[in-house]
Amino acid sequence: MTLTKPVAALEAQQLSCIRDDRTLFSNLSFQLQSSQALVVEGRNGSGKTSLLRTLCGMTLPDAGNILWCGEDIFRLGADYHACTAYVGHRDGVKLDLTPLENLSFARSLGNPSDDCGPQQALEAVQLAGFEDVPTRNLSAGQQRRLALARLLITRADLWILDEPFTSLDRHGISIVEELAHKHLVNGGMLAITSHHPVNLDSNAVTRINLSE
Repeated sequence: MTLTKPVAALEAQQLSCIRDDRTLFSNLSFQLQSSQALVVEGRNGSGKTSLLRTLCGMTLPDAGNILWCGEDIFRLGADYHACTAYVGHRDGVKLDLTPLENLSFARSLGNPSDDCGPQQALEAVQLAGFEDVPTRNLSAGQQRRLALARLLITRADLWILDEPFTSLDRHGISIVEELAHKHLVNGGMLAITSHHPVNLDSNAVTRINLSE
């Protein structure tokens, strides 16, 4: 008998976050499964970045648990991190390397995609032709697209994106939205926060407003 592989799921249980004696959020619970997205909204300082960093396993919650396929993410450690890809406020690219070198280096860190290499990722974010240009010579929007191209060269099921549209023009935003849409269609999951309206063609979008 062939066993069915369980659907990967992220589950937050009664999460709380306290910073400088101020409660940013408390008793926060939600669940994500294949092809579902979480959009985190709220004012500046409401805890959006803190929540995403906690979902990444970068910081411990002050209360509550985060589970991946029923297991605590902090016990899973590297096994959980291999299933996630994070892009934060900073691009995290090396300015002295070329875009192709940046993606090749990121790919060498592990869990590379079998379907998308560095060249294909650059084409997907419309940076073909800039492969060998020093990254410091790219515009801020191009550097942001390069940062987001790292998502495509991993096999991560869960994308965690903190203000991914920073520095992007309308065309750049549409490129990222299309990448996110394809990720969900292919069974991936997405947790995102943005001051820009997030246009996702998906019926499975959960919205959490941390200011309410």
